[in-house]
Amino acid sequence: MTTKELDKIRQSKKELIDVRRLVQEQAEKLAPLTGYRKQVLVCGGTGCTSSHSMQVIEHLEKTMKECGIDDVLVVKTGCFGLCALGPIMIVYPEGAFYAQMTPEHAETVVKKHLVKGGEIVKELLYKGTVHEDGSIIPFAETPFYKKQMRIALRNCGVIAAEDIDEAIAAGDYAAIEKVLTTMTPDDVIKEVLDSGLRGRGGAGFPTGRKWMFAKASQGDIKYVCCNADEGDPGAFMDRSVLEGDPHCVLEAMTIAGYAIGAHQGYIYVRAEYPVAVHRLKIAIEQAHKYGLLGKNILGLGFDFDIEIRLGAGAFVCGEETALMTSIEGHRGEPRPRPPFPAVKGLFGKPTILNNVETWANINPIIMKGAKWYSSIGTEKSKGTKVFALGGKITNVGLVEVPMGTTLREIIEEIGGGIPNGKKFKAAQTGGPSGGCIPASLIDTPIDFDNLVAIGSMMGSGGLIVLDEDTCMVDISKFYLEFTADESCGKCNPCRIGTKRLLELLTKITEGKGTDEDLVKIEELAEHMKASSLCALGQSAPNPVLSTLHHFRNEYEEHIHEHKCSAGVCKALLSFSIDREKCIGCGLCARNCPASAITKTDYVAPGHKLPSLTIDPAKCVKCGVCMSNCKFHAVERK
Repeated sequence: MTTKELDKIRQSKKELIDVRRLVQEQAEKLAPLTGYRKQVLVCGGTGCTSSHSMQVIEHLEKTMKECGIDDVLVVKTGCFGLCALGPIMIVYPEGAFYAQMTPEHAETVVKKHLVKGGEIVKELLYKGTVHEDGSIIPFAETPFYKKQMRIALRNCGVIAAEDIDEAIAAGDYAAIEKVLTTMTPDDVIKEVLDSGLRGRGGAGFPTGRKWMFAKASQGDIKYVCCNADEGDPGAFMDRSVLEGDPHCVLEAMTIAGYAIGAHQGYIYVRAEYPVAVHRLKIAIEQAHKYGLLGKNILGLGFDFDIEIRLGAGAFVCGEETALMTSIEGHRGEPRPRPPFPAVKGLFGKPTILNNVETWANINPIIMKGAKWYSSIGTEKSKGTKVFALGGKITNVGLVEVPMGTTLREIIEEIGGGIPNGKKFKAAQTGGPSGGCIPASLIDTPIDFDNLVAIGSMMGSGGLIVLDEDTCMVDISKFYLEFTADESCGKCNPCRIGTKRLLELLTKITEGKGTDEDLVKIEELAEHMKASSLCALGQSAPNPVLSTLHHFRNEYEEHIHEHKCSAGVCKALLSFSIDREKCIGCGLCARNCPASAITKTDYVAPGHKLPSLTIDPAKCVKCGVCMSNCKFHAVERK
C-alpha cells in the first residue's frame, strides 16, 4: 500500500468518525456526509460483553431488519468508560446515551427512536444526560466526562474496534506515515524525549530516554516489546485500549522499531483477556494485509513485524525482565540489573519495553508535537493518566485525566462520590505495589512525584476507593496475600519476607498482635524494599507501610482493644440480639448454619413471642443472622 492509498482509505470513512464527535446542533450534517441517517454504537468491551451487550447487538440488528430499517449503521466499539452503566448504547447524531440496555430495551429503541421520525426514549437514557425539564444534555458535558481529556483512550468507544478502515480514518497510522517520510530516528526519539512522556507501567521512567539508550546500544538485532500483562487487582486500563483501539499500539511499536533500529516486536498479553487477544490478532492480520506491518511498510523500505505471546497470569511477569524471560520460553523470573534491557534484554539483545498506555500516547505526540503534549499535566509529569476507578464509588469505570488533577475531583466529581451516604476513607493507588491515601490528603494533585511523596505510587493506574466500612489493617493484609501468592520465589527477601509480613498482619487481625509486631513489620518492610531482586518484593510492603503511617490507630485498636471498628476482621467480631427489638420470628435461627440461636424466656413489651439469643461459643460470625433480620435486632460489635 502507498501513502496515497492510505489517504484514500482515511478519507473514505473520515466522515463516519467525525460525525460521532459532532455536537448536537450539527446533527443535520449526518446523512449528507455519511449516507447513514443514524449511527448506533454499542460497547463491545469485556465489561459490557459480560453484561450481554452482544445479545443487545443481535436483537438490535434483528429488530431493525424486521422493521425494514437499512439506513442506520450499527457499530461494535470498545469501552466508553462508564462501566457501571453497561451495556451502553449511544445513538448519533443526537448523542442519546442509553444505559443498562437489555435485548428488550434494544427493541424499544428501534421501534421508537430509530424509525423515521422517531423520538429519543428518555426513560432508557443515562439519568445524568437528562435535565429536570426533560431536555437532553450531551454526554460529553456530564460530570463523568467533562473533566476528562482522552488521549490514550481517544478512539475507544468511537471506532469499530475490528475495522482497520475506521482506525485509519480516526488517525491511526498517520504517525508512522509522517515518521517514515519526514523524520529520522533521532528526530523521533527527540520528539518523544521532549514531550516528557514517562512510562505508564508503574516506574515512570522517561520513555524517550529508554529509546535513546536502546538506539545507542550496539547490535544488528534489537527488539520492541509491549507489556499487556495487566495483573493489578481492579486494573483494566490496558485491556480496554487493546479492545477499543489495538491499531494504536501496533503503530507505536512500529515507530519505536524505526527509532531504535529494530525489526521485530512482541506483545505479551495475558491469556485471561480473550477479547483483547482476539482483536489484536484481527488487527495484526489487517495491518499485514494493508502493508502496515511486515516487509517494506508503505513501500518506504522499512521492515517491522509483531507477534503475540500469551502469559499465564503470573503477576511477576509484569516486571520487564521476568516478562522477557517468559517470552524466551522460560519460567517468568526477574533478572538482576544491570545490565538493563536497553543494553541486554530479550534473547540477550537490546530491547525496549513499554506498557499499552505508554504506546497509546505515541501517535498524538508525533502528530501534534512534543510542545503540545508537554503543555498538559504538571512540571515533572506530562500528559494524562488513565485510571481504572473502582471500589466504593458511584461511577465505576475508566477515566483519563490530565496529570495534576486532584483526588477530590476524580472521586467526587468524575466518580460521583461514595454511594449510600458513606464517608470517603482512603484511596488505594498503584495496586499491590502502591499505598493508601487518607481522606485528609484528598486534595493532593495526582502525579508521579506527589504520590511517592505521600507513600503511594502511580503504578499502572488502578484507583480503588475505600469508604468508612473498610478496615485498613484488613486491606493491607489483602494485598500481602496477593503478593505472597504471586512471588516467584527467586530471592529470599521477597519469598520469605512476604510470608512473614502476612503472618504478622494475620496475627493482628485475629486480635493476637503486640506493639512489638508493629516494630517487626516496619523493620522487615525496610529490609524487603532494600534487598528484593525486583519491584514485586521491593514494593510489596507499600500498602502495609502507608496504612501503618496514616492509620496507625486502627492497628493499635486491633492490638490493644481487640476491636475492629469497621466490623471486618471476623475474629474480633461478636453478634448479639437486642431483646427489645426482637419479635421472636425465628428467621435468623432457621438460617443460622451453626445452630447458635435459641429462644429465651423473655417476651418484649408489645410482642407475642419470646426473643432469641446467640450463643457466642457456637457462633461462627458469618453475619447471616444480621442479613436476615428485618427488624434490625441483630447487632454486630
